[in-house]
Amino acid sequence: MTDKKKKILKRFFITIGVIVFIVAAFMTWYNIHMAYDIEEHITYNIDEMEKEGRSFENASIVYFTKDISPEGLMNIYEELGITPEGNVAVKLSTGEAGNPNHLDPDLIKDLVDSVNGTIIECNTAYSGSKRADTAMHRQVAKEHGFTDIAELDIMDEDGYMVIPVSGGDHLEENWVGKNLENYDYIMVLTHFKGHPMAGFGGALKNISIGIASREGKVRIHSGGTFKKPPIDVGAMLTNQDVFTESMAEAAKSVSDYEDGGNKMLYISVLNNMSVDCDCVSEPADVDMHDIGILASTDPVAIDQAAIDLVFKAPDSESLQERILSKNGLHILTHAEKIGLGNRAYELRSIDGDE
Repeated sequence: MTDKKKKILKRFFITIGVIVFIVAAFMTWYNIHMAYDIEEHITYNIDEMEKEGRSFENASIVYFTKDISPEGLMNIYEELGITPEGNVAVKLSTGEAGNPNHLDPDLIKDLVDSVNGTIIECNTAYSGSKRADTAMHRQVAKEHGFTDIAELDIMDEDGYMVIPVSGGDHLEENWVGKNLENYDYIMVLTHFKGHPMAGFGGALKNISIGIASREGKVRIHSGGTFKKPPIDVGAMLTNQDVFTESMAEAAKSVSDYEDGGNKMLYISVLNNMSVDCDCVSEPADVDMHDIGILASTDPVAIDQAAIDLVFKAPDSESLQERILSKNGLHILTHAEKIGLGNRAYELRSIDGDE
């Protein structure tokens, strides 16, 4: 072998060695950076907490009905004793094209009509979504029947506005749909279900990711590090707990913006619950029974109550696994820590037979 060939071969092996070292170093950093512990589920229903001798400082009221119907929805809303005034926004997910599990417009029509509500959404930021573009988002919403029951406002069609985040560990500001400033009150109407990234999609996700602009969604998914859609790179390099904590912080910023939460109410429907979100075009099959409807003025309590009802259900194994595998319960821990609401709650059934 000539000296020239030996030098070439030597350089080749040195290059391979450097590449292997860089890859190994990156993987070591990545594994450490991305590690997180799984929080186990425990109930925060105060009746159960008292039986177990567990203490709590404050508890919020969450109403419950098994009646998943337009009448049941109206009844539980009226139980809150709140009459939104002014220009009322109804925040919900219109669902990705092809997803059949989103809220049924026929179920919510009477409620939306009763407050003369405008359905609000923001464009998506994940790859492959038909709702990343305003025109296509409107088309999907029309196909799903939402534009038949109310006006639809894609709030970041003309950009975003910045609202402050107080007490956060990751975010100092939240980029939300610009048109949020046009509304006097927000009714948060959530379809509770699983989620491939967050573990579950509840009220907290609905007002954090759901009200964030496309750029704002990227910031939440990356703990404030990235801002340019799609979310893929930022999400891939962000620790799971940082992501869920950032969602909690973004949710609190919206609540703070709405008069400290006094101009918001929350209703969650627990039906058609797949392990996948309504943002998935081809979700996993629904494999558990419908549970009911919850209502509260506390987004943390209503999500905790939904979690507890799911974990109590005998056919919820797959959804439980999805929630725990993504450490989805951590958003509740952080949301309570930063003062957004209470995990402890009193569950009040409005059904006469209970």
